[in-house]
Parts: sequence; C-alpha cells; structure tokens
Amino acid sequence: MAYGLLHDFLTGNTTRAYEYFGAHFIASETEGKKERGVMFRLYAPLAEDVSVIGSFNNWDVGAHKMQKVDLAGVWEVFIPGLKEYESYKYHFRNAKGQYVDKADPFAFYSEYRPATCSRLFDIENFIWHDSSYMKSRNRSFDDPMSIYEIHLGSWKGKVDNRNLSYEEIADYLIPYVKELGYTHVEIMPITQYPFDGSWGYQGTGFYSVDSRYGNPKQLMSFVDRMHQAGLGVILDFAPVHFAKDEFALADFDGAYLYEYTDIKHRYSQWGSLLFDLGKDPVRSFLISAMNYFASYFHFDGLRIDAVSNVIYYDGNKDKGENAGGIEFLKRMNTLLHGEHSSLMTIAEDSSDYQGVTKPLEFGGLGFDYKWDLGWMNDTLKYYAKDPIYKKYEHHKLTFSMAYFFSENFLLPLSHDEVVHGKGTIINKLWGDYEQKFALLRNLYTYQFGHPGKKLNFMGNELASFDEWNENKSLPWNLRTFPKHDSITRLIRDLNLIYSYEKAMKFEEYNPKHFLWLMADNADQSIYA
Repeated sequence: MAYGLLHDFLTGNTTRAYEYFGAHFIASETEGKKERGVMFRLYAPLAEDVSVIGSFNNWDVGAHKMQKVDLAGVWEVFIPGLKEYESYKYHFRNAKGQYVDKADPFAFYSEYRPATCSRLFDIENFIWHDSSYMKSRNRSFDDPMSIYEIHLGSWKGKVDNRNLSYEEIADYLIPYVKELGYTHVEIMPITQYPFDGSWGYQGTGFYSVDSRYGNPKQLMSFVDRMHQAGLGVILDFAPVHFAKDEFALADFDGAYLYEYTDIKHRYSQWGSLLFDLGKDPVRSFLISAMNYFASYFHFDGLRIDAVSNVIYYDGNKDKGENAGGIEFLKRMNTLLHGEHSSLMTIAEDSSDYQGVTKPLEFGGLGFDYKWDLGWMNDTLKYYAKDPIYKKYEHHKLTFSMAYFFSENFLLPLSHDEVVHGKGTIINKLWGDYEQKFALLRNLYTYQFGHPGKKLNFMGNELASFDEWNENKSLPWNLRTFPKHDSITRLIRDLNLIYSYEKAMKFEEYNPKHFLWLMADNADQSIYA
C-alpha cells in the first residue's frame, strides 16, 4: 500500500498523501514488543543528515536521526512514547549546504503564531453526528444556495483579548445564520498562516488547522454542529501561493521543492511564492490537502482562490496560459469528485477563460460553480451612478444575462469589495443617507432576483459605513438602529423567498427559464 501511495504521490495522482507523510500515532512492534508512538515521514529529495527535533528530546539534533528509505527522497523514523501537542521540526542540511529547521509540510496542527513549530495531533476517532445530513448532501444545482462568507477572527472579535474557539463561534453563528435564512457558510482560509493581514491566503501549513481558534477536532465539531443544524460549510482554499517565511515551505530542501525553480515565475504579485503546479509531487500535496479537509472535516465545498492566476501566468492573459496549472485544475476536480460525488468545487476566477464549469469530458475544467466577478463589478458601478447618468450605463445590468448561461455562475458580494479603501457596499451607492438605504434594498433584491447562487460577506446585512477590518469585530450595535436592522430583516426575507419559491431556484442554469420582458428602457432605467 505504501509503495502504491508513494508512486501516486510522485506522479501527481494521489488524494491521500497525508496518510503516508507527516507525523502519525501508530503502534509499532520492535524486537517483539509493541509500543505506541509516532511515525515521522518527510519528503525532501535533496536533504541530507535529517533528524526530528522537538520538545520531547530537548531539540537535540542527534537524538532522533531519520533514515532515507528510498531513492525518491523519503525519510522516516519511529519515536515511541510521544504524546499529543509535543512541538517538533525537521533539522537537516539542504542542497545548498545550509543547516535548516523546517516545520512539517504535512503537520495536522501548529503552534500559535508567532511560534512556528509543528505540533503532534491524533486526528483519528472523532465521533460524528451528521450522517443524515451527509446522506442527503448534493451539489445544490436545483436547490437554493445562499452563502454567508465569514472571517472567523473578526465576526465576533476577541473576548478578554483572546480569539473565540471554533466551538464558541458555532454557539453564536449557527442561530444567527439560521435566523437570516442562509443555507451555507463559507469560511475564509483556516490553514495555518503567520500574518493576520493576509486573512489566510498566504499559508504555511496546508494540512494544519489554524491554531488561532483551536485544534482540528474543535473544527470537526464546528462542522458537525453546522450540519446538524442543516447548514453547509464551504472552505476557502488557496492553492496558488504560499508565505515566504523560511521556517515553512520556502526553498524547502534547498532546491525549490514547492515553488518554481525559474525565478521569473517564482514570486506572485503579492510578494509570496507561487506553487509550481506543473510538478507532480506539488499537485499531490495540494490535492491531498483539499481531500483531507473534505474527508476528515466533512466540508461540503471548496472555494478555490485566484483561479485566473492558475490558468495564466500572473493571472495575465498576455503572459500566456500556464499548462501545468490548467492540468492541475483538471486533475484536482477529477480526483476530488471521484472521492466525493457530492463535494462542490467553486472557482474564484476573474478571467474570461471558457469552460471553467464545463464537465471535463467536454473539455472543461470541471468546476461546479464560478464566481461572476463581472456581474459584481458592473452592478456596483451602475449603482454608484447618479440617476441622471444611469441611462448611459443601462447595459451594465443587462450584460450579465448575455453570458450567464455559459457557466454555472454564483453572484458574490464578497470581502474583496469592502476593504482597501473601496468602501462598504452601502458606501459605494449613489445618494444621501436615505437614498443609499433605498438603493441598498434595491441592490439586494436585484441580487436575489437574478439567476445564480448568492454570496454575501459578513456585515453586508448590517449596512455598515465602516470598512471591514480583520482586527475588529463587526459593528453589531448597528442592529439597534431601525434603518440598519431593516437591511438585516430584508436579507432574511429575501432568503426566505429564495428558499420557498420554486421559480427562484429550479433549473436556474437553463436558458429556457429566463426571459427579459423589458431590457431596453434606458431612459427610465426600468428592467423587467
């Protein structure tokens, strides 16, 4: 089994690399004696003199040397008697002759930043209570799907200067989301990351649950409770790039194991390092990470970040298609849907690449849904216009239906639209205070009336005039003001209509189910 899994890993075809690599609690027989301990396995082809250092051996580089077990570059050692939460790293000489200490790429848990060590954690034997939900789960093509996008750290903010745990967040989140009628929650990335300001999009531990909010089993409990309440959970996953911190994946064994060898492609527009998605072990590493979260945590969907940067070099069509990236996406969807027929994959893609949600057998990439960023941009520009000039921008609200049926589009009003000086949704709208609220009601009604699944970032329902800040709680006091609370109640009512009115959701990707009654009345800005 191990040989077959390793072969699949090296050829980019495994979804279960985490079963072989990393740190696993096992019972091993040595000289006729069974001992429980941890098997450490590391993929580092050009490393030499590898050892495990940790809190259990006082960080002694000579205490637990690893053995190279094959020519592919796999190192392993079994250490008996270890316990959960022990901290560890790998110490070795890299291809450049430098001695380095690296966190485990396959670690299931990590120290809370700014500490950088991996931590031992036994991920087995969680008791689930969501079997009924999982049996009935599907990809929601003919069901309502209204998604509440959330950043866990700033939804409620800190209490007594600490983050709420996954379970504590669930205590507040479940009744609130149920009250508003959402069907799914989408969590911004919760794989381990060092810099709060990256919001999780520049990771260092792609199997490691974010320790800001607790351990892996606490996250399992979060999803389990959401499912018991009838709510789906989507994980935002960023396979394009990773943080350049030296303790993690960067130049891992001294020969750019995970990133591009060619410096021309190595760095992203954000200053992070780009995964070389043409390398088969990198493909296996990332696809296995996604499958790990789908399998062990029962996530219902994966929202794949920055897909245009996978399809094109630097996300720029003029720089050409990234053949390795395109093949990665196809293989990812093939393997993940093969493992989980009811798992959704959602592309956050700003490009006009054709066939993102087309089935693989028809030449597409195989995603289930694609964010309609064109709809979002055109809509917000239109609603920002003075009514006098709207007749000149009339097409901005009709254009989306000219291409809508080419993909399975999802309509997002996401976190990207309420940061970096862009203003909040209500701030973008034309008019004085009263007019902005009227337009906001109109905007949300338009979003729910337009074909396509829906997504709103947390706080959109509060009509806040202050931009989102990852270091602050949402301004919950706004619900005490009738004007703001009326928007929250509107979202609730729109979700209710969307859920119960068949015409709002049934076969919404079938062009026979949509007809313009009035699309050209630009002078009066009327659409029907």
